[in-house]
Amino acid sequence: MPGGAAAIKKPNVLIILADDMGFSDIGCYGAEIDTPNLDRLAGNGLRLTQMHNTSKCFPSRAVLLTGLYPQQCGMDHGPGKFTSGIFFGEVLRRAGYRTLFVGKHHSTDNPYDWGFDHYRGMRDGAANYFNPGLQRSGEPRPAQKRYGKRVFAFDDTIVQPYTPPSDYYSTDTWTDWALELLEDGRASGQPFCLYVSYQAPHDPLQAHEHDIAKYAGRYEVGYEAIAAARYRRQQEMGLLDQRYPRSQPTHRPWDALSTEEQADQVRRMQVYAAMIDSMDQNIGRLIAKIEAMGELDNTLILFAADNGASAEVVRIGDGPIGAIDRWASLERDCANVANTPFRLFKNNSYEGGICTPFIAHWPAVIRGGGAIDHTAAHFIDIMPTLIDIAGAEYPATYRGEALPPLSGVSLLPLLRDNSIQRGNPLYFQWNAGGAVITPEWKLVRADKEEWKLYDRQTDLTETRDLSAAAPDIVKELAAQHQAWLDRDGQP
Repeated sequence: MPGGAAAIKKPNVLIILADDMGFSDIGCYGAEIDTPNLDRLAGNGLRLTQMHNTSKCFPSRAVLLTGLYPQQCGMDHGPGKFTSGIFFGEVLRRAGYRTLFVGKHHSTDNPYDWGFDHYRGMRDGAANYFNPGLQRSGEPRPAQKRYGKRVFAFDDTIVQPYTPPSDYYSTDTWTDWALELLEDGRASGQPFCLYVSYQAPHDPLQAHEHDIAKYAGRYEVGYEAIAAARYRRQQEMGLLDQRYPRSQPTHRPWDALSTEEQADQVRRMQVYAAMIDSMDQNIGRLIAKIEAMGELDNTLILFAADNGASAEVVRIGDGPIGAIDRWASLERDCANVANTPFRLFKNNSYEGGICTPFIAHWPAVIRGGGAIDHTAAHFIDIMPTLIDIAGAEYPATYRGEALPPLSGVSLLPLLRDNSIQRGNPLYFQWNAGGAVITPEWKLVRADKEEWKLYDRQTDLTETRDLSAAAPDIVKELAAQHQAWLDRDGQP
């Protein structure tokens, strides 16, 4: 280079997002589910125990894409159009990256129009894994919430309905698309930024029968035995320390269920496990591709989930759970197990709703793999991190509008085994629930209940409410939360 300066190769980026997955649902976070590829990333990388999303699919994805709180970009009420913000695809494209997005988006905007060189995927929130479109010859009518109405996009082409070939299974097919896009751009010489946004394991609970069969006999022991074993493994592997007492289980006693109910719940857990297993298999395919390209050491891989396991109940179709003609959901008891050791679920600002497993893998930077960090972080930190590692710039304006300033901080110091400095609390607001997180405290409420207060130095699982003993702290943090809403958009 001119002046004798050494050439610096920019790192590639692979961001993988799971959907409605509990904190303990992968092996390196305590699960009995087989996830060797994610476990490998964790063993050679960094695990965070306090990475947070928004507790809901579409606002979490909006935060990940923009680095803004949902209230700042118009995605705090429903999955419509973005009113502000710039996607990381555009930011990194301006820094010389090929920007690729495959999978679930959950907005009415097309990512292809927001800075991604290529987008292939589902703009909607959830669809049948085997067939999101019209019934194909020789198959049962696919169970769907809105028959044939799900919107797919292939760059600038919108397809509705999207009726795929008969060998379609979204987790597999979306990975195929991602691998094709990686291969198509190899000759460009540009670093890549690939965002793979899986639907798994969001309902409908649907999986290949051969993957479901792997979990035969694993869940007949019932909720408590599975959850207790997960918590024990979390402690034994050093993931959780004394600050994580297990929250009080809310699942029903297994012996109180009838034989038929037990069989139903076992099947749900088997299919759910198979969906996560399948996702891990496909993550393995992505890793193998990047490795074959000779780029693994210089690729930052990030893995997270958009919210905790879901207690929502959806019942459509008459086929067996797992099949194309049945839309079943995980429901409350199994979700409580999935979120071990935390309380509550998706749609709540308690940790069971907002705390996600988070893995960072980057051999060129992360040394002494297998480390665990308890620093509080949030999806608002992903955009600053990408800007930092890519040498990119966050513009002052986009599409003729001034952009809100970023609220997050770069996580690059954590990847380098240092600490981060955050000047402001982390804020949360979805529906009637909300929260504030500071280094010392968490203030939280759900369903318009009174604020509750937890000591983050000793109780990261929210087991002892201190609001009555510290009313001044409750008042101060609640005022900060209201000031944030007033500044960034009243829900």
